[in-house]
Amino acid sequence: MTALARSVAIPGDDVFVLHDRPLRDGVALEETSQFGDDVWRLQPAIHKSSGRNLILNFNRFPARFRPVAKQLAYGMLSGPLPQGEKRGKVEGVRCASTELFRFLTWLDSQTEPRCQRLATLTGADLLAYQRHLVGLFPNAAMQRETCRAKVRLFWRWRHNLSDWLPFDPVHVDGWGDPDARGQRRGENRTSRIPEEVLGPLFVWALRFIDVFGPDIIAADQQWRKTRFAGVYQRLPVRKFHRSTGTLHQAISDHLETYVTSGRPLPGWRGVPNRKVLAQQIGCSRRSLDEPAYQVLIDQAEAKVGVSESAAFDIPIRGSLDGRPWTGDIVTHPEQPNSLAVLARHLQAAAYAVIAYLSGMRDSEVKELRRGCLRTERDPEGRPYRWKVDGIAFKGEDDPRGVPATWIVGEPVARAIAVMETLQPPDTDILFIRLPHGYGTRHRVRGATAMLNSTTNENLNHFVAWVNAYCDQHGRGDAIPAVNGRTFRLMTSHFRRTLAWFIARRPGGSIAGALQYRHQGIQIFEGYAGTSDSGFRAEVESEQALARGEHYLAMVDAHEHTELTGPAAAEAARRLEGFGHRARFQGIVVTDERRLKRIMGREDPAVYPGTYITCVHDHSKALCERARRGRSEGLPDHGECQPLTCRNVALTSSNTQAWRSELDRIDQRLAARPPLPPLMQHRLESRRAEITTFLSRNTSTPETA
Repeated sequence: MTALARSVAIPGDDVFVLHDRPLRDGVALEETSQFGDDVWRLQPAIHKSSGRNLILNFNRFPARFRPVAKQLAYGMLSGPLPQGEKRGKVEGVRCASTELFRFLTWLDSQTEPRCQRLATLTGADLLAYQRHLVGLFPNAAMQRETCRAKVRLFWRWRHNLSDWLPFDPVHVDGWGDPDARGQRRGENRTSRIPEEVLGPLFVWALRFIDVFGPDIIAADQQWRKTRFAGVYQRLPVRKFHRSTGTLHQAISDHLETYVTSGRPLPGWRGVPNRKVLAQQIGCSRRSLDEPAYQVLIDQAEAKVGVSESAAFDIPIRGSLDGRPWTGDIVTHPEQPNSLAVLARHLQAAAYAVIAYLSGMRDSEVKELRRGCLRTERDPEGRPYRWKVDGIAFKGEDDPRGVPATWIVGEPVARAIAVMETLQPPDTDILFIRLPHGYGTRHRVRGATAMLNSTTNENLNHFVAWVNAYCDQHGRGDAIPAVNGRTFRLMTSHFRRTLAWFIARRPGGSIAGALQYRHQGIQIFEGYAGTSDSGFRAEVESEQALARGEHYLAMVDAHEHTELTGPAAAEAARRLEGFGHRARFQGIVVTDERRLKRIMGREDPAVYPGTYITCVHDHSKALCERARRGRSEGLPDHGECQPLTCRNVALTSSNTQAWRSELDRIDQRLAARPPLPPLMQHRLESRRAEITTFLSRNTSTPETA
C-alpha cells in the first residue's frame, strides 16, 4: 500500500458544502446543506433560470463507500483544489455522482476482500469494471469513456479523501477503449430539423405570433380582469338596475340574445354556467337558482343548447384564407381552442422563432427578461437593428453567467414583444410557465424558467395542434412526418439547424463573418460577438461538411479536371487525392459522419466562391499578407485580390460570374446621361483588369 495521500482535513458534519460557491440572490449560506446531511441540495448554487432542482442523495450509495463519496463531492463543490484542477460547475458534480454511484455500487457487489476499499484495488479490478461497462453499454464507446473518466476522480482528488485509488488508472495496461479514441468528443451529433419540417413549422410559428397572437392576447387580457372573480364573459355585461325593469325581464331579455343569435349558452361540464350568466346580466349568482328563472334558462337551453365552455367576449380579428382562424377562444383549459392551450402554443411559437433566428442556446433563451430588447432607429425613426441583452453560461468561468448581446431580426423582436405582453406585468422572466389552466395560480408565483424537458414537450404539442387544426379545416400546409414518423423537436435542434443553413448559404455563414468577412453585419455581430459561444466552431464544422459534399460532387463529375487559372493544377491534384481517399473508404455524399471525419483529417483547403475557387496556400495568399500578422491560416475574402493572387482557380460558374460582371459594367458605361468622368474611368479600368484576367486564365479570350 502506498503512503498516505491525504493532505487535506476531512470536513466536519457542520461544514456548509456550498461555502465556496456564489449563491442565488436571497439565499443565505446558513440555509444550505451541510456535510453531515444525507441529502445535499444544490439549487442554491445553480444560477440558470431554467436549472433543475438538483440534489446529491448519499443514501443511495453503499454504506461502506458513503464517506468517500461525500468527501469527493465536497472537494469538487467547495474543498481545496488539487494542483492543476479547476472548480467545475455544480451541474457537473451532479452528473459525476451518477457515474461514481455506478462504480461504487459495482465495487460493493464484488466478493474479493481487496474490493472493500479503494486503496487496496489493483489494475485487474479496474479492468473487471471495464468489462462490466462493455456489458452495460456494448454500442456506446463514448459512454464507457465517461464512466472511466469519473473513476479517475478517486486518483485526481486523492489528497481530499480518506480512501483513494493508489495509482492513476491511465497507466493500467488495457484501461481505455480503442473504439472511443477515434471519436471526436467535440463533434456535434445533434440532428437538425429536416427542411420539409422546418418550413411549415416556422410558417405556423409566425402565424401564431402575427395572426393568432393579437386574439390570444386579447382573451388573456380579459381573463386577467375576471380572474379573481372566477367568471368569463361572452356578451357585454349588462348592469341590472331595478329602476329599469324587473330582474325577470332582464334575465329573459339576456337569454333572448342567445336564442336570437343562435349561440349556445355558456356552459361548464355540460350545464349552463350560471356564474357567467349572472355577471353578464348584472345580478347575483344565487338569484338564478330561483325556480322561475331556472325555467327561463331551461327553455333557452332547449332551443340553443349549451357550449362545452364559456367563450371570451372578443372579436376574432385574425384570419386565414379570408376567414376567422377560430370561431372563439374558450375558457375550459382542456379544449383545443382554449386560452390555456393557445397561450401555451403561442409561447412555444415564440421560443422556436427566438431560438432559431438568434442562435441562442436553451439556457440563454430562458434567461431573457422583460425589457431585454433594444431597438435602434435611423434619424427618421425607422427601426433598422434589434439587440437582445441576456446572459450566457457556456464556456464562462463565472457560474452566474456573463452579460451577452445578440443582434437579431425583426421576427425575433416581435416574438419577444408578444411574450412581454403575454406574461403577467409583474413577471420578469419571459419563459416561465404561463398562469392559465388548472392549478397554476400559486405555482407560477416565484417560479423560474421552464425546464428544457417542458419546452421540448410544448414544442411537440404545438406541432400536434397544428396538424390537428389542418386536418379539421382541410388544409394542406401541415407539418409533415419524416420517413413515416413525426419528427420529435428538441430545443437543441434549432441552433444546430441554424449552423447547418448558415454554412450552406453563400455570403451568409458565420465562418464567413470571421474568415471571409463577406456577409451580413447582423449575423456577424449576433453570433461572433456573444462571449465564447462555440457557435463559430459549429458553423465551421458544417461549412467543412458542405465543402466536402461539393468536393465529392466535383470529382464524380470530373469538374476538377476542367479548372483554369494559376492554381488549377494544384486544385486538381488536391481534389483527385481527396476523391481517391474518399472512394477508398466508401464515403458517399449522404454519409455525413464519415465525411466530417475525413474532412477533419484531410481537408484539401479548396474554398468554392462566386467569383473564384480559392486553392489556399499560406505562402502565396495575398489576403493574409494584407492582415499583417493577424492571419489565422485561412482565406479572407474581404481582403481577397483575385485578379493578382496565385491561389485562384476558376470553375465554369466562376467564369460566368465574371462575364456577368462585365455585362453589368457595359450597361453602366452605356447608360445615359453619361457617368461622371471619374466613375467612368474607374469602371473602364475595372473592365480592362477583368478582361485581361479572363484572357490569361481561360481558354476563351475576352474582347476588350
